[in-house]
Amino acid sequence: MTKNIYTVGQVNSYIKNMFSQDFMMNRIYVKGEVSNCKYHTSGHVYFTLKDGTGALQAVLFAGNRKGLGFQMRNGDNVVALGSISVYERDGKYQLYAREILPDGAGLLYQKFERLKRELEEMGMFAEEYKQPIPKYIRTLGIVTAPTGAAIRDIQNISGRRNPYVQTILYPALVQGDGAAASIVNGIHALERLGVDVMIVGRGGGSMEDLWAFNEEIVARAIFECPIPIISAVGHETDTTIADYVADLRAPTPSAAAELAVYDIRELGTAFLSARLELNRRMSEKLARAGERLEWYRSRFGMMSPQSRLNEKRQTAADLEEKLRAAMERQLTQKKHELELAAERLEAHSPVKKLSQGYAFVSDASGRGIREAARVRTGDLLAVHMLDGTVYAEATEVSMRGPLPGSREEE
Repeated sequence: MTKNIYTVGQVNSYIKNMFSQDFMMNRIYVKGEVSNCKYHTSGHVYFTLKDGTGALQAVLFAGNRKGLGFQMRNGDNVVALGSISVYERDGKYQLYAREILPDGAGLLYQKFERLKRELEEMGMFAEEYKQPIPKYIRTLGIVTAPTGAAIRDIQNISGRRNPYVQTILYPALVQGDGAAASIVNGIHALERLGVDVMIVGRGGGSMEDLWAFNEEIVARAIFECPIPIISAVGHETDTTIADYVADLRAPTPSAAAELAVYDIRELGTAFLSARLELNRRMSEKLARAGERLEWYRSRFGMMSPQSRLNEKRQTAADLEEKLRAAMERQLTQKKHELELAAERLEAHSPVKKLSQGYAFVSDASGRGIREAARVRTGDLLAVHMLDGTVYAEATEVSMRGPLPGSREEE
């Protein structure tokens, strides 16, 4: 029969896996007295938690030292939050702490975590229920102690940022018995006055000092208030239930005043910038309008009757000039043609022929005689010369042969 045999490492690994799968072991609060506390040079803190029934080895690694807000010493009663797991090399289980609180604060912290978890499950921390903080307000309600740094800081910063904002203080108890009820009454009183926004808070302190802002009645009053509420409880590292429920959390009362009251100097700067931008845009628009007006004026000038009449006049003048030039060209051409015709006519002029020594012969009736065959002996002839006419009688007609090109030759 075969037996299952395991190594030591396998057993330790199996046991560690069992611890890892146990939800309770992954987030557990352990209360006890500190002993064998050693701060290692690496930054780790090794210690033992013990009570009358037993002891538990524990370690707080250097990366979680921010979870230790005090100098832990042997004999301190503390509550450690962490997980239980097995250190495989030694086969020992121990507490790996992530946060360590003094015993009294530890109980309050457990109560804080329980209430926080319940309210979160109800949806009271949901972003969709957060109201926006108005940018410009006239009245600022403050629920805090009438004395102390918180109210002075809020009033000083509010007055410096915008002296026209009215601040209304409800002097509430912020610590001790009746503090939670006093804070709730203050919220309701300022709600009835109708302030624009509220600041609910106080200065810093221990968890016990700030506990009134972890009460459920305060959380419900903040959640149900129709006026936006800014929480300003303690210092930046302090966190309360009121911070989760409020519409806006401020790390300090001074920061709450800055978030609630708009700086009027910034508003003046914004107005100046807006005016300069408006003037610039108006100047650009006027310049563009002037350009369009000039374009329309130019178009109107071209389309006006006077402009059209001037245009027609110019066209008529141009046509007249062209007509005159065409007529002059025609006259010049005709004059040239006339001169040529005159020269040709002059070349055929009888007078010119006569001046060259030629004569024109006609019969008694004045008909010209070009051929000798038409003349008979005894015919009276008139011989016309350049300077006069000679009358003669034909005494003899002598014929020559036909001239080249004449009919007789043919």
